[in-house]
Amino acid sequence: MKLRVNALAKVTVALLLCLVLWVPGSLAQAFDNPELLPDFQTPVLDLTKALTKTQAAQLEDTINTFERETGWKLRVLTQRDETPGRAVKDYWQLDEKSVLLVADARGGNILNFSVGEEVYQLLPRTFWVELQTRFGNQYFVRDEGEDQSILQALGAVQGCLAKGGCNVVPGLPQEQWIFTLITSLAGGIICGFAGRPRKPDQVFAWQWALIFSPLWGMLFISFGIGPVVTRTSDWVPLVRNIGGFLLGFLGAYMTQWLGPEPASDALD
Repeated sequence: MKLRVNALAKVTVALLLCLVLWVPGSLAQAFDNPELLPDFQTPVLDLTKALTKTQAAQLEDTINTFERETGWKLRVLTQRDETPGRAVKDYWQLDEKSVLLVADARGGNILNFSVGEEVYQLLPRTFWVELQTRFGNQYFVRDEGEDQSILQALGAVQGCLAKGGCNVVPGLPQEQWIFTLITSLAGGIICGFAGRPRKPDQVFAWQWALIFSPLWGMLFISFGIGPVVTRTSDWVPLVRNIGGFLLGFLGAYMTQWLGPEPASDALD
């Protein structure tokens, strides 16, 4: 029995030594593998073939033209199991005016960004979080494809840099607009209930509407109107959200005729 325990201990130690010796080499290969880089300069390294040849060629031309005209350096790397890692920094000479988009399908969100400090002055960190969330999530990739995730995300960056910066990602996705419509409707309902008359000769209880204004104002203005006007110039979603607020307001306000007369209130 003792011999078996000793043999098991020796095998365990041997396995641990192999693991210790193997892991650093694997990590070094994963994070610095310059042999994956071509011997010529290109702004797009599509190692996973996420883009078609036509898409990759058009993207290269767009990036090169944009860099010549504006000075901003955009780069794209797609990777999976093998990656050049830190070697791309020297290969592309990434600096303070550079944006590196890395598309890696191994995680839940395929998009990652390495951004220079001068870029942050025009596109804040919250912009990159929203950009990653909108175009890199698994649902967008499933419906639109990995190629569109890359192209649309980079297009948003290029457009914002060209016009001098953005605080939010341009465009209003359907699911985000639905959320703003729901908050507008909820704001109208709260405002309508708050403004219901509390005296027989009263038309609108404006004191109660003011008391609850931080709540319904936040829902309607901050969450209902703000995201729309900052992301799109289209007036249709704005009109719909205003209509949703009014509909919720009227629906809640008119419920006074469906129940008993409300009691008089001290604030009135």
